[in-house]
Amino acid sequence: MNDEVSTEKNVLGGPLLACSFAPLTGFFRDGCCAARGEQGVAHLVCVRVTAEFLAFSRECGNDLSTPIPEMRFRGLQPGDRWCLHVLRWIQAWEAGRAPKVVLEATHEQVLKLVPLQALKRNAFDMH
Repeated sequence: MNDEVSTEKNVLGGPLLACSFAPLTGFFRDGCCAARGEQGVAHLVCVRVTAEFLAFSRECGNDLSTPIPEMRFRGLQPGDRWCLHVLRWIQAWEAGRAPKVVLEATHEQVLKLVPLQALKRNAFDMH
């Protein structure tokens, strides 16, 4: 999963690595939390979801665990990696229910809203 699929940078300043191909994630459904220079793309935080986070997201009106076959979405399960909207991550973080962040696959633009130290405290080690 360490494939470099973008020329964009991650929050550590290195190449933005893929987040997940199964399930296929990213705003552009290319496996990467990339923005591609587009304005308004905010699904930039690569996370490893937990049951607690999925329940929290559902409570907030964003059910990520229920399959939507017509959208080719199987629903997320604990342990899946997913490009999460940065504001949803902040909301979960403030509530103490944030999923772990894969720093190498999280877009550098996230640093405009979230301090690197907060991300590091909630980091999931890929290695």
